[in-house]
Amino acid sequence: MADGDDFNTKVITEFRENGGKVGGFFAGAPMVLLHHNGAKTGTERVNPLMYQQVGGSIAIFASAGGQPRDPQWFRNLVAHPEVTIEVGASTSKARARVADGGERDSIWEKQKETYPQFAEYEKNAAPRVIPVIVLDPEA
Repeated sequence: MADGDDFNTKVITEFRENGGKVGGFFAGAPMVLLHHNGAKTGTERVNPLMYQQVGGSIAIFASAGGQPRDPQWFRNLVAHPEVTIEVGASTSKARARVADGGERDSIWEKQKETYPQFAEYEKNAAPRVIPVIVLDPEA
């Protein structure tokens, strides 16, 4: 089931009906469906997120649209880093890790350059530093 509201459910449905492509706010953006387990409940959740390709991995951003606290899905990944991702029409397993230092900074700067709304999220979220999470494929 999707976290949150009807918005996520609609995006997830559109993603699956169109081979990973969605319109509206996310039109043209690279999208992933992140399957993760609740930190306390263990219940599977699914969140549609923008991503950035980083070598053989992908990076996602716990921006929460610039809110002052991290999204719940981020806390879930810290507790349970084994995830499943849907990119396009393919599904695979991955392991989440929080990027730090220079790795985080270079990924984040590229995301802000490519998608300027992330600079707004950063400004609105301050002083919170928005986590960058790298999803490494499992062998």
